[in-house]
Amino acid sequence: MVTKKEMLKEIDFYLVTDSGLSKQGTLSDVRDAVASGCRIVQYREKNKSTKEMVAEALQIKAICGDEALFLVNDRIDVALAVDADGVHIGQDDMPIDIARAILGADKVIGLTVHNTSEATEAEKSGADYVGLSPIFDTATKSDAGKGIGTARIRDVKNAINIPIVAIGGINKENCKSVIENGADALVAISAVLCSDDVRRETRDFITIVRKAFGRIS
Repeated sequence: MVTKKEMLKEIDFYLVTDSGLSKQGTLSDVRDAVASGCRIVQYREKNKSTKEMVAEALQIKAICGDEALFLVNDRIDVALAVDADGVHIGQDDMPIDIARAILGADKVIGLTVHNTSEATEAEKSGADYVGLSPIFDTATKSDAGKGIGTARIRDVKNAINIPIVAIGGINKENCKSVIENGADALVAISAVLCSDDVRRETRDFITIVRKAFGRIS
């Protein structure tokens, strides 16, 4: 049986939810993405109460089932409450060693990084993957900073052995170059959530990424 951590080797398109951008609603977005073959979902919610988040997270977990990894952004308490597969945290959030002590060895922990030094420190601290951000300029996250460019992905790839998820300003026109420069998976929030057909957009990204990897012709 494939463990949750082993599933990280199979990810390509990585869905991050955003109720503020979604046209169809978070649950609909997750349902469509997973149905299209998305293998990892991060629940990111900044506008709901803890009670509402727990209720929604339970529904997302059920949708993901055994088909996709289910992570919670920042909120370790919510991840624990619903027994999520893990969390994604930022540089200013709870330190990885403490998060690991709370969550346990089997849970997936991802960390946002912006450069090689942060990436190597993340791996040393026990992160299971890094989210490298922002690759391109993005309006989705106001404090993301200026895009670092695809060449930086290669630098980070050469410095660490854990998967790299690229995020920030990625769309169908530039995503191939993101993979070609070393990313193991990518996030495209507005390009997917702001569309009228999340299922189609997710499927298109997955196809482009898998072709870039040579997994499909």
